[in-house]
Amino acid sequence: MNLTKEQQAILDGEKGEVLAQIMKTLVRYGELFGADSMVPVTSKYNHLVTSFGLKALGPVYDLMDKLIDSGNVSTQKFSVDPRPLDPKVPSNFLQNFIFKNFMYSKQEDYEAQLTKLGLMEKDAFTCTCYMDEVGNTPKMGEVLSWAESSAVVYANSVLGAKCNRNSGIIDLMGSVLGYVPKFGLLTDEGRKATWIVKIETTKKPEAQLLGSAIGMKVMADVPYIIGLDKWLDGKLDDAAKTYLKDFGAATASNGAVGLYHIENITPEAVQYGQALITENAQVYVVDDAELERVYKSYPVIWKKKDATPKLCFMGCPHMSLEQLIDWTGKIDEALQKEGKTKVCIPTVFTASPAVLKKFAETPYAATLEKAGVITSYICPLMYMNNPLSEKIPVITSSNKLRTYTSARYYTDAEILEQITKGGSSK
Repeated sequence: MNLTKEQQAILDGEKGEVLAQIMKTLVRYGELFGADSMVPVTSKYNHLVTSFGLKALGPVYDLMDKLIDSGNVSTQKFSVDPRPLDPKVPSNFLQNFIFKNFMYSKQEDYEAQLTKLGLMEKDAFTCTCYMDEVGNTPKMGEVLSWAESSAVVYANSVLGAKCNRNSGIIDLMGSVLGYVPKFGLLTDEGRKATWIVKIETTKKPEAQLLGSAIGMKVMADVPYIIGLDKWLDGKLDDAAKTYLKDFGAATASNGAVGLYHIENITPEAVQYGQALITENAQVYVVDDAELERVYKSYPVIWKKKDATPKLCFMGCPHMSLEQLIDWTGKIDEALQKEGKTKVCIPTVFTASPAVLKKFAETPYAATLEKAGVITSYICPLMYMNNPLSEKIPVITSSNKLRTYTSARYYTDAEILEQITKGGSSK
């Protein structure tokens, strides 16, 4: 690793033992991936993945105290992933007992540590920190020290920022130090596409399903996607950003994609076009049959495969304001058609506190509440990690939630039908 004089001084301990240990850790981390230098973090804010006060994370809390006591707090204010608990979300006595006594018993203490380390504000808990309402939207070309796979892939792809798929704690270390190792998606070569994905569907592909298909195919490589632009109306507007939020989360969780390019849509694809594609790039064609094959390949791990769903989670990653409004209209129309006033399955829509606050100012909020849908800032993944939650037949249109939990995936249209018509799963 070629360090500058300032960086070498930090490594040598001239700014204290704690900062020297952080530099040593990040140098080793970078060398494992072939980095030859460290580069400054240039974004205004950071984003951390670890939001949950798990009882088992004792070493993390010790590290946080060491950083706070030594004065080595984050050089940037930061947002953090969603809180794991919300009393508004349905749970029974035993679930709550496990949540509070065996899982997230350190939540209050941990949030106090995060505040001292540089949390943006009390309610900066969301996996979609890049939304305008939240205020952590990096600019094109900025170097980040983020973790949270769905946020990293969005920042790289839709915003054109530069960030590797960091793990928890590594994200904070980069923010405290102000430097990150230069490798992978921080390099021009690492941002080039080694896959060409051709979209040949007869209708707009389901974002979560298409992302899943591409993620499982290309894994950690960078895809250049041709043919999707026509289904996004050829522009990167709010509707396209919402679509790509869910699409990217599926590529990152069903595979390990940290960056994708969409011809005529994403900023680097607009700027450089097919010059982003490497020689001998592999080709993957996605048509209706391929999406159907992928959908049917998902395992159903419910104990009783034909169980009636007991809970529906939407918003992994967190929903946008546009999604909340759009879904309110869909649910209201479907319920009226069925002659019903409330959803048939307990349904939770999750979004960032800032987006929920904005949504509450619209007339749609009252309509959604009247329909019996719960809005929450919770992380559905953290809720589902409870062993008792795993036994509940939960449905979702999130491929990320499906991948990491026992929740069962359905398309948006199928979710709408189940929560408004009722009945058992198909």
